[in-house]
Amino acid sequence: MTRLTYILAASHSGSTLLSMLLGSHPQLATVGELTLSPQAMGDLARYRCSCGSPIRECRFWQEVTEGMRRRGVAFDLAQAGTDYREVESRYARRLLQPMYRGRGLEALRDGALWLCPTWRKRLPDMHKRNSALVSTVAQITGADAVVDSSKIALRLKYLLRNPDLEVKVIRLVRDGRAVALTYMDPAGFADAQDPSRRAGGMGGSREKERLSMVQAAYEWRRCIEEAEHLLKCLPRSQWFEVRYEAYCAAPAVTLAQLHRFLGVEPDRQPKDFRSVSQHVVGNGMRLDTTSKVRLDERWRSVLTQEELTIFNAMAGETNARYGYRP
Repeated sequence: MTRLTYILAASHSGSTLLSMLLGSHPQLATVGELTLSPQAMGDLARYRCSCGSPIRECRFWQEVTEGMRRRGVAFDLAQAGTDYREVESRYARRLLQPMYRGRGLEALRDGALWLCPTWRKRLPDMHKRNSALVSTVAQITGADAVVDSSKIALRLKYLLRNPDLEVKVIRLVRDGRAVALTYMDPAGFADAQDPSRRAGGMGGSREKERLSMVQAAYEWRRCIEEAEHLLKCLPRSQWFEVRYEAYCAAPAVTLAQLHRFLGVEPDRQPKDFRSVSQHVVGNGMRLDTTSKVRLDERWRSVLTQEELTIFNAMAGETNARYGYRP
């Protein structure tokens, strides 16, 4: 079995940075979000790998394509086939839209999906594609385990059922007010520092992705609830919780804890994670050049009192449960 480490979190909780920190360790590797969603990546002719190359021209991704072919899997970044939600059946896609909601409702979802011949046929293929991709990345990099920063709980559900993968989970939590701000303005608060490198290296304001505070607070709260439901089904030895604020404050301490959890040698972590060549897709911070890990709490000065009041009404109780004071 191939070892996979999955980062479970709400979007914009610091998962890309954490995956790159982990991936710089010689026994670990990451390419970011293994869903490789065409919607998220956009125009592949212009999308840039974290190495700086247009992703179609990146030698690493060409090696991945060749490695997948040797495993009997035709692979194209435009249609990677690793996202369990991307199914040809409209019926199945609708069933796969809701977030993870616990054993009872997931059993109902499983039963309804099993009535779909397309899903029954595609599920083994998606399992094969995901395990082949993880194995290929591990082989190319020489790593013992691969880190997937896809974050989505429903994806994790199916990865845990993949017979070829041995999965450990890092549950990442960040103050909901900081996350809400990123949902409200993803280009300004959840992307590359250089505006020209945003949106996958293509630039842009990402106006269509902006949410209101009501929507943002609800989205964060639902992601937290979704993770809680899923983790109830896992033994405590299989997952480890990390706070974004803690790893920014003391990255070496947090990484050493994670290394022990993942069974790799803590003393082999490089001091500068950007000194190691990585080929990551996902959040635009992968295209930044700074290697300094810095706590981002801009929400404290940017969010208005009205916006904070809305957040507290929508998600304040959940935020407080995790120790984030109003």
